[in-house]
Amino acid sequence: MSTRLNIVLAAALIACALSLINSQYQARRLFIELEREQSLSKQYELQWTQLKLDQSTFGKHARIETTAVRELDMVAVTPERTQYLKAVEAK
Repeated sequence: MSTRLNIVLAAALIACALSLINSQYQARRLFIELEREQSLSKQYELQWTQLKLDQSTFGKHARIETTAVRELDMVAVTPERTQYLKAVEAK
């Protein structure tokens, strides 16, 4: 009887030890995944900040005007170049 009890207790001990090893492995794996996701989140925040900075830079009126003149050969409208159209009413 004592031997049988020892065998049962040894089996329970081994099962508990294996369960502990498995739970520690899962905890380590989840911690590594958490660290990876936090790192990715920091990268996304940095990219978002850079995009907001780019948007404010590219959206400035002076930059748009400079780009329009340099790349598209556009010029500012002057009163001499303005053409006015008259609407004719249909009868």
